Amino acid sequence: MFIDRVRIRVTGGAGGDGCMSFRREKYVPLGGPDGGDGGDGGDVLLVADARLMSLLDLHYHSHWKGARGIHGKGSGMHGRNGEPSLVHVPCGTVIRDFETKELLCDLVEEGQTFRAGAGGRGGRGNTRFANAGNRAPRFAEKGEPGEDRDYLIELKVIAEVGLVGLPNAGKSTLLSRLTAARPKIADYPFTTLSPNLGVAMLDEYRTLRIADIPGIIEGAARGKGLGHDFLRHIERTKVLLFLIDLGDEDPAQTLAVLEKELCGHSPVFEGRPRFYALNKIDVTENRERLDGLLPRFPGAFAISAVTGEGLAELVERLWQEADRVRKEEVQETPFQPEREYTYTAPFTIVPDKDGFRVEGERVLRVVRMTDFDNPDAVRYFQQALQGMGLFKALKRLGAQPGQRIVIAGVELEYEAG
Repeated sequence: MFIDRVRIRVTGGAGGDGCMSFRREKYVPLGGPDGGDGGDGGDVLLVADARLMSLLDLHYHSHWKGARGIHGKGSGMHGRNGEPSLVHVPCGTVIRDFETKELLCDLVEEGQTFRAGAGGRGGRGNTRFANAGNRAPRFAEKGEPGEDRDYLIELKVIAEVGLVGLPNAGKSTLLSRLTAARPKIADYPFTTLSPNLGVAMLDEYRTLRIADIPGIIEGAARGKGLGHDFLRHIERTKVLLFLIDLGDEDPAQTLAVLEKELCGHSPVFEGRPRFYALNKIDVTENRERLDGLLPRFPGAFAISAVTGEGLAELVERLWQEADRVRKEEVQETPFQPEREYTYTAPFTIVPDKDGFRVEGERVLRVVRMTDFDNPDAVRYFQQALQGMGLFKALKRLGAQPGQRIVIAGVELEYEAG
């Protein structure tokens, strides 16, 4: 089964809880706090794997979770970090946010990775909170929950040449003749129901990857037929090969339909190099029409996918053009800085009908890692918010005593300080 679009949910591993412990040893009174930190949760990583050809594994396993970090222990023992969870996907996988459809990553090279779900930070043990003012802290942090997100995963086949043609133009026969691929071949339309990928060997050092998609019919860009669902698989190709059946009543009209549907699907095809092959010259009637049609297709190759006539010259020309485009892309690749650093405010305050709602990654982390059943932990939580300047900001916005303050689903009551 060929699957090229799935929705998955990813949950990073939760961090381990910090330990609240004190040193208890004979002849060592007032040993002090010795609780260790919890381990960080494991990330969920999407890894490009050239051995895979579809998203079938993700179709049947739609929720991936990272390993949880181990809790801290007494005697200053820190918990072990959770192991990262590796999710293997085919090269050519496109990752988008499921809600916004924003493009997040494009995995095109073997081994390329994307951190889909960040593991939560491990909670700090009570040793971390000891200071001159509080030598015996009786609280520790909880582990932070891992990142939880939904993604839309799409597959776009990586190939240098994309075959374009009407149903029964002979694309699958041509692919089987040039490569080791063995697509289903029959004498009825839409024999090909999913994209096929093959590798043509020109010699010991040169190869050419060729992608065959289901036949395109008029209206495919609006969803008719099967071509619309798979046109994205030739968006990455460097060269397009239009395969025209010499037995068509009007080959020029056939080419016009194909061009219209490609440009209607995506503007990326407009500047793509094109080659034209007039197929099935092994049929006597078609060979008789060839001389009259060649002037309407300047530079076209006359071939027979069945007998192999004209294929050697065609493949050599396709490889030369793909190699030229490949070298131009390498030269035009701009330098990209490794990372840009930008300031992010610790919180933002949004007025609500009953009070205020506080958002921001830093303040949300403090809430998630606080044990609200522990009075000492709650006092530290208030001190952390005060250190961020949250109470001063609320006062400037006119917050009144008793108003509700909501942070990450936790309701608090504002008190004027």
